[in-house]
Amino acid sequence: MSDLAVVGGAVALDLVNTVEPRIPGRNDGNEHLRSPDDLLAWALRVNLLDPAEAERVRTAWASTDHGARALAATLELREATYAVMLAVLNSPDQAEGVAERALEVVTGHWTEAISRSSLTLLRPEPTRDRLQVGSDPALLIPDRLGHAVVELLRTLDAGDLKACPLDEGGCGWLFLDQSKNGSRRWCSMADCGARAKARRLTNRRRAARRAEPQ
Repeated sequence: MSDLAVVGGAVALDLVNTVEPRIPGRNDGNEHLRSPDDLLAWALRVNLLDPAEAERVRTAWASTDHGARALAATLELREATYAVMLAVLNSPDQAEGVAERALEVVTGHWTEAISRSSLTLLRPEPTRDRLQVGSDPALLIPDRLGHAVVELLRTLDAGDLKACPLDEGGCGWLFLDQSKNGSRRWCSMADCGARAKARRLTNRRRAARRAEPQ
């Protein structure tokens, strides 16, 4: 889990990207969230939890099936989020119709998360979030992810959402293009971008050798 790239630009997209490659209509990619322990490690990696919160979650999962339930809820939310984002990516005007069922799943998770959340009074720390999402440690991760998905949908500029190009050898991961000129093409230039560049160079060299007189 420590070597899983975090490139989405939003935790909701990083959640989608816990499968690689991401190919629409297929579910045979490499799964990075195979156990509750994987989920907890990932939540720490993307700063969804702080270490103290992670310890409370670990304790809540210790002697029950709460960890398995949290993982199942997270995976359900992940796949619904992916369906919604694909609809936005492919046709923003049709997103609601195409992903209606997935939106219902996201809404259900978000509604449950808000029911376990609270607002706090003003505090001295200016950066403290007034909305404390989740009160049940056993469900803290899926609750916060449900809120994160809805926040992304509320604020998303569809033009910023991109997928690492599968047809050019990319992984299909989703990301927000926050470059100044909107020219980002790869999830990571150091990974998929570099491999695609190397393939193009190899193909050019092969073509040049074939063109040489025998």
